[in-house]
Amino acid sequence: MTPAPDQLHDFARRYTEAWCSQDPARVAEHYAPEGSLTINGGTPSAGRAAITEAAQSFMAAFPDMQVIMDELVTQEDGAEYRWTLVGTNTGPGAGGKRVRISGFEEWTIGDDGLIAASLGHYDQAEYDRQLEHGVEEPR
Repeated sequence: MTPAPDQLHDFARRYTEAWCSQDPARVAEHYAPEGSLTINGGTPSAGRAAITEAAQSFMAAFPDMQVIMDELVTQEDGAEYRWTLVGTNTGPGAGGKRVRISGFEEWTIGDDGLIAASLGHYDQAEYDRQLEHGVEEPR
């Protein structure tokens, strides 16, 4: 059962803040204990420890990372959380390029009000291009 739209929007706002916190455990707290995060059809990160690790990989790559909630679209069985990630790839072994990539997550919300499953999507080819060449920020 999907929470009321105002509750879900508040949840998404807190989720966004967690991604900006540089504390990956805060991201994982938004998932059910056995919840999962799948990025671009890859191997699911199942359970909070694995989700913490997935979030940590982005936070390490982008120490200045900011996630912007672009929109939240509620649906009967969950929500679509649309976001933009902005940051400079200065983590270990990084090329120091600025990245701005948008994507979305398809959330299935469990009875506990937490994310039971999230299917994340973004343009991998564009992300890879920006890691190599950077992105020009709009003026």
